[in-house]
Amino acid sequence: MVFMGDRATLLETGRFVQRRVHRSDSVMNAAFGVAAAENSETTEATETTEIIGTTETAETVGCAATVESAESTGSTGVAGSAGSAGAIEAAENPGTPESPETRESPESAESEARHRRAADAGDTTSMSVLGALLLRRGDLDAAEPYLRAATADGDRAAANNLGVLLHQRGYTDDAAGWWRIAAVAGSAAAAHALGRHYRERGDEPGAEYWLRQSAEQGHALGAYALADLLEHRSDVGAERWLRAAAEQGHREAAYRLARMLDRNAADDPHDAFGRPGLGPGPGAGAAGRPGAATRSAVRSDDGPVAGPATGRVGEAEQWYRQAAARGHRRAALHLGAILEQRGEPKEAGRWYLISAKAGEARAACALGFLLRDAGDEESAAVWWLRAAQDGDGNAANALGALHAARGEQQTAERWYRAAMDAGDVNGAYNLGLLCAAQDRTPQAEQWYRRAAYAGHREAANALAVLLLQAGDATGAEPWFSKAAEAGSVDAAFNLGILYAGRDEDRTALVWYERAAAAGHTEAALQVGMALLHHGEEQAAERHLRCAAGGGSAEAAFRLAGVLDSRQPPPGPPALGEPMPEKTECEEWYERAAEQGHRRAQVRVGMLAAARGDVDSAARWYREAAESGSRNGAFNLGLLLAREGSEREAALWWSRAANDGHGRAALRLALLAARRGELTEGQRWCARAVELGPAEVAERAARLREALHQELTA
Repeated sequence: MVFMGDRATLLETGRFVQRRVHRSDSVMNAAFGVAAAENSETTEATETTEIIGTTETAETVGCAATVESAESTGSTGVAGSAGSAGAIEAAENPGTPESPETRESPESAESEARHRRAADAGDTTSMSVLGALLLRRGDLDAAEPYLRAATADGDRAAANNLGVLLHQRGYTDDAAGWWRIAAVAGSAAAAHALGRHYRERGDEPGAEYWLRQSAEQGHALGAYALADLLEHRSDVGAERWLRAAAEQGHREAAYRLARMLDRNAADDPHDAFGRPGLGPGPGAGAAGRPGAATRSAVRSDDGPVAGPATGRVGEAEQWYRQAAARGHRRAALHLGAILEQRGEPKEAGRWYLISAKAGEARAACALGFLLRDAGDEESAAVWWLRAAQDGDGNAANALGALHAARGEQQTAERWYRAAMDAGDVNGAYNLGLLCAAQDRTPQAEQWYRRAAYAGHREAANALAVLLLQAGDATGAEPWFSKAAEAGSVDAAFNLGILYAGRDEDRTALVWYERAAAAGHTEAALQVGMALLHHGEEQAAERHLRCAAGGGSAEAAFRLAGVLDSRQPPPGPPALGEPMPEKTECEEWYERAAEQGHRRAQVRVGMLAAARGDVDSAARWYREAAESGSRNGAFNLGLLLAREGSEREAALWWSRAANDGHGRAALRLALLAARRGELTEGQRWCARAVELGPAEVAERAARLREALHQELTA
């Protein structure tokens, strides 16, 4: 292959054999004249340090070259370490060549003058150093004669730098010729430049050959460029060379290595911060509310880590930290996200701030959320504004939510539109939420449709809810299905409701189970109730526990009922015995009761009364009664009557009886009979017969007959 030079053949011809004699101008301009045979075994006395000529980034891999300058080391290879800090930084900062490294820095005027005198006197090393210095300054006309002269004397660093000079002038083919010669002679920098040149031309085999030559000689930029080429092909060898470049201090390599480790540590790449977009919580079919700002996703190919804390993720953090410490703003963003997820907001904020100040809009947005969470809403707004002005749609959404929460609807709408213009589909969804909150249903439907057609699953669910509320169940169903298939838990639950309303219980259960598996509390309750109905108590208990743990009072009550049915009823404590401890079922009853579940409040009161805890029983009965529970009112009346407060008991029995409680009506009839209020007693007896149940109606009928006989006697 034409790009694979033979180093041994070139050495046999005498090329790149260091000579200490000054050549004439004609020889200086010649392309590597053949050296004298007697010098064929002389070792190289010049070596190189590297100065980057053009950019090397993760996004673009164009042709770039490294300026080399001679150094009197007497060793082979690239002097001054190809991975030196300055050289690596130049790879990410175009047009910033590194200073040539010599034992005496040529940056000083005195040193430059000394090299100039030596170069004019024919010293090859000084010609090479001076040419590199002038090339770095951009004085190409002055640099070229010195580089050609040093090249003619066999200086490979000068040959590489001559290639750099020609490349800067636009003579890329000529530059490649000199790089090939220098690379064959062992210049890692030239091999790197040549490999980049071939890749730019589309010759990937040639590019790989020369980049591998450079990388294997320890050249950081060659290793990075080789890794970029291999990663483009999805070659597993890319990680090795990224690691090699990163270990030499290449910050972009460190960043990309961390990203690669992230992706390998999880099943899929993560969205930024691992958080959902602005929108409603997991409500049962709610269309959401504007003003509750949360983080939204960014590009999945560049989102911070939110994966498992495995060893490789821990290693990724180390590389993020190395790149961030060297000023890589995206690495600082990712590092901040890792620290925030780990519960270190202060340290996360420091890296977000560094990244944001460097111009990373997503870091400014994330910093705003940290400040918001810390209670500093005003400072959060400042950073969101900065990020939004830089085109961050998430920040614009956050500003919209902030103003919506303050009641500034027009300003909120303006920022939501800005988010939408920035390409963030959440902007359209949030506009729909805003319009829905203002009862502007047609506009809300319009924005929901726009977001839903763009693939926003929660917008599809909200649109379906609107259609269902308008009586268009047929139009709602496909949107619910689309949202559910895309992963919307609310939509899956709503589909269950839709099918249950059609008496398609089996299909409804399928969707309830799907939503329950994703953590939907109400769906888990529905599954638990369905399983209880089919007698599958063990499976039902598992779902009821999930729902109760998620905060469902009804699930807590039903779970307590399942547990209660498995134990014998407790008897009253014997005299002198300590009060028994609460059972698990009572604890679940109490949890439901504390959430305002009236039946649970009555049940807790009954269990407390059975334990002899009259005060607790009265408290729970009263709470239930005041909430409208007729059983609570009846039981409270019984408790008060036992304590001698018949008048107050009668008030609660009256409330219960008026709400349809037959036993309460019978109690009032008995109370009236004892007081001699026979007509009142007959009235309550009639009410008890009407309300039942059967045994109550039978007793009330006998009492009414007795009262009638008494009145007619």
